[in-house]
Amino acid sequence: MKKEHTARRADTYTLKEAISELLNAYKLRGKFNETYLVASWSRIMGTAIANRTGRIYISNRKLFVQITSAPLKNELAMSKSKIIEILNREAREDVLDDVIFI
Repeated sequence: MKKEHTARRADTYTLKEAISELLNAYKLRGKFNETYLVASWSRIMGTAIANRTGRIYISNRKLFVQITSAPLKNELAMSKSKIIEILNREAREDVLDDVIFI
């Protein structure tokens, strides 16, 4: 038997829409985006950088990243604005204003 596709009722939401509404209603969107970026750091930046990354956290719209390699730290510092752009694009929102390599 072939199953017919039925139209969605007007008063229903997709799971994505429901979660988005929940995050907005409880004002958790910003914290969710921050956590998402921290968790996605290794995927976004690649394993070479992730393997040389220690602690990573966000505070006051600043991403703090501990880099264990001095040459890599200098190279990343020169690419700071590009990194901010990439991470904000990934979050689909302006989450970060600065990146600080420690």
